[in-house]
Amino acid sequence: MPEFATPYSGTTLDRPMTKQELIRAIRYAIAAEYEAIQLYMQIAEAADDELATAVLKDIAEEEVVHAGEFLTLLTHLAPEEKQLYDEGAGEVREMMEKLGIEHEAA
Repeated sequence: MPEFATPYSGTTLDRPMTKQELIRAIRYAIAAEYEAIQLYMQIAEAADDELATAVLKDIAEEEVVHAGEFLTLLTHLAPEEKQLYDEGAGEVREMMEKLGIEHEAA
């Protein structure tokens, strides 16, 4: 799991999460998905068993789907972050254009 503190470390709270706690928890979940992808792919690439490799890569792909779900939820909960993601994407597209690298339209 990620090494930073979770806003929701207990099994239950005696109250509902605040919106900011929920946003932090979703960010934590996104980081956990990416860490799982990395772990499963490392094991798959090191495995000397065809079935194990196939299963681990399939599970890693499912984690990518989960990350997409969490990212979509995060942009719903914190729409201002989507604007920043879009700004960052635009900066990368500008660099790609300067370097003559084709990119797919989003």
